[in-house]
Amino acid sequence: MGKHVDFYFTPLSPWTFLGMARFRAMVARHDAEVSVRPVDFGPIFARTGGLPLHQRPKERQAYRLMELKRWSAHLGVPLTLHPKHFPTNGELACWLILAAEGQAAQLRLTEAVGAACWQQERDIADPATLEAVANEAGLDGKALLARARQPDIAATRARFAEDAAGAGVFGAPTFVIEGELFWGQDRLDFVERKLAG
Repeated sequence: MGKHVDFYFTPLSPWTFLGMARFRAMVARHDAEVSVRPVDFGPIFARTGGLPLHQRPKERQAYRLMELKRWSAHLGVPLTLHPKHFPTNGELACWLILAAEGQAAQLRLTEAVGAACWQQERDIADPATLEAVANEAGLDGKALLARARQPDIAATRARFAEDAAGAGVFGAPTFVIEGELFWGQDRLDFVERKLAG
């Protein structure tokens, strides 16, 4: 087994989605071990000075859209800039990801949930949609939904938020390797160098 990565993210982040295919590929290349940690960035933003999208100055919002278009074109990953169901509540989607067994299934499901929101304009807060997305990802959606609603899943997600605070995480996605933070899908080249070193 290669290096260990703590992967902090929210499936509601388009940046998380844009980086998923590359991250999954490099994890496989370097036989990395990944702790998949979907967290609530609301409290993280409040603690670290970040702002929810709708509270950011219009100039920052406009630049975000410009960068999303650039990265979508650069990576060849189609993206809907204003998806029908965004923003939405991502809590159940996070629980669903945590309910999947093994990092490969969790990472595959994270990418599938991101595609549902950012390419297919599906409502990832809707249980029926999430069940279908999980089935399409080759998992048992009904069983995962039942598992996702168990108290230990919510407790695990809450613990990950505490871990994120301890690690200095402030944005999504963040990759932590040997105590070193890499924030953003645009830092994945550095993540790969770290995994290879």
